[in-house]
Amino acid sequence: MMIAKGSFGWLALPLVLTMVSMLLKLYSIAIVCAVLVFFFVIFFRDPDRMPKGKGFISPADGVVMHAGSKVTIFMRLRDVHVNRAPLSGIIKKIKYMKGVHRPAFLDTPQNEQNHIMIETKHGDVSVIQIAGILARRIVCYVKEGDKVGAGQRIGTILFGSKVEVTIPPEYDLIVKPGDKVKAGESVIARER
Repeated sequence: MMIAKGSFGWLALPLVLTMVSMLLKLYSIAIVCAVLVFFFVIFFRDPDRMPKGKGFISPADGVVMHAGSKVTIFMRLRDVHVNRAPLSGIIKKIKYMKGVHRPAFLDTPQNEQNHIMIETKHGDVSVIQIAGILARRIVCYVKEGDKVGAGQRIGTILFGSKVEVTIPPEYDLIVKPGDKVKAGESVIARER
């Protein structure tokens, strides 16, 4: 299992503090720092994933909040926060928008966002990473012109929030609100 890109800084400080506290025999501080290291390792985990079937792959772990021509997935604290490409294609455009940090489970068009447009054989697919009240950093792993495969890592939202993705018209949804999905693994729509 890997650790998500862009998260090492969160691990470094408590790891160093754990070691220094142990050397200074400050065991209670060392225990607290070690628990933080454990929490961050679990939180920033980035397991290898393979799609479970053919179709449109979930770009995020979490719970489906909305399912239609656009699918919205809310990432809970216990979910993996690495986002993945739903289909193979070429990164056509990336647009980062600064914004506020309101709760992600609300309709949050003014929140910090990163729009990733993927040109696929079915047309353009938009993946929107949206930061929430705890998430204060969106990390994008791809750049315009990059080729991506279905399920490939494209970014992460540190401390979660939500992802919205557009579904091409020639796909039928197989998820509904309340369904739990896994990025790079769960098929959320099938081609007609």
